Amino acid sequence: MPRPSKCKCVSRMPRFLEFSPVGRRSWPAKMEGSEKESRIILNIEEYEVFRLLDYEGLTQEACALRMKVGRGTVQALYAEARKKIARFLVEGASLQIEGGNYFLEERGNEKAEGEFRMKVAVTYENGQIFGHFGHTEQFKIYETEGGKIVASEIVDTNGTGHGALAGFLKERGVEVLICGNIGGGARNALADAGIRLFPGAAGDADAQVESFLAGSLAYDPDAKCNHHGEGHVCGGHGRHEDGGCKGHGHHGEGSCLGH
Repeated sequence: MPRPSKCKCVSRMPRFLEFSPVGRRSWPAKMEGSEKESRIILNIEEYEVFRLLDYEGLTQEACALRMKVGRGTVQALYAEARKKIARFLVEGASLQIEGGNYFLEERGNEKAEGEFRMKVAVTYENGQIFGHFGHTEQFKIYETEGGKIVASEIVDTNGTGHGALAGFLKERGVEVLICGNIGGGARNALADAGIRLFPGAAGDADAQVESFLAGSLAYDPDAKCNHHGEGHVCGGHGRHEDGGCKGHGHHGEGSCLGH
């Protein structure tokens, strides 16, 4: 007898439940009939995995923690979701999001439809996104409502190290972080704290937050410092010890880009 499927935790329901192609070219005769009129069902947990991995940029480990399932389950759901979305794009079938085996556990301060409050933080230095999460001396924290910035403040980290910065942000109610480069350990800590991560951003901090709220933020979900190893010399930063950079200076040859 097969084991019953475990209920998956979903933190946000889809805003749109049905998608249909427009501008369809003439179908060859062999594609007429049932294939032309096919309907694809993407269940809610498949949608959630796709949203967390490809939209929010979470790792599979972080996604599994968020959904309260194993990584193998995430991999299986993600493979199925991508296959269905590929069929939707290639075959021109309608796509509906419905059903599944899940429970809803909303995150943040979601209100009525069209109203959403959250706190967004950026690594901050002189009005710009600071390039390395673990060494930022300040965060700028924005209060947003309905897709607009309503207030902001600059807070000092007071020497808080890599491992404690996620807790530092969580204590202040931050739900989204926009930053430059970031290491794997910090990514996991942020995921554990329930903070959505948008790394690889650069430029004016206020403008980047406005872009995020407008859904047009330019970021790189894979942005990281690739050279953080014990004893590695990060050009101008001093010597790496225990996986971290100590001291800030000008980058030279062999530097970690984006610090």
